[in-house]
Amino acid sequence: MIFSACHGVWPEEKRRPQEFRVTVELELSLARAGRRDALDETIDYCAVHAVVRGVVEGPHRQLIEALAEEIAGQLLGEFPRVRAVSVAVLKPRPPVDFKFAGVAVKIRRKRADRARRAG
Repeated sequence: MIFSACHGVWPEEKRRPQEFRVTVELELSLARAGRRDALDETIDYCAVHAVVRGVVEGPHRQLIEALAEEIAGQLLGEFPRVRAVSVAVLKPRPPVDFKFAGVAVKIRRKRADRARRAG
């Protein structure tokens, strides 16, 4: 998923939108969805996109790590069938004075870990 938003530490990043690319991997049982060919047995990709978009295009964050954590938490909260989620956030062209392929983070969060932290 590709979005335009204002996240970062530097003043320019807070006022000038830049590209963010987000990849999400959801871990859940897909056997019934595959057998029944039924959307209600899986996760609606459009609903996932809406959650991710709400975070990335939402309030300013300094760190892409914070974006990834918020996306993971909201996806686990919104979709009870999901056992674990991996979220990668890439900022391909941060405003720095050297050339490189961008900055990225990837995290994996499990529902079981989230329940333990809450309790």
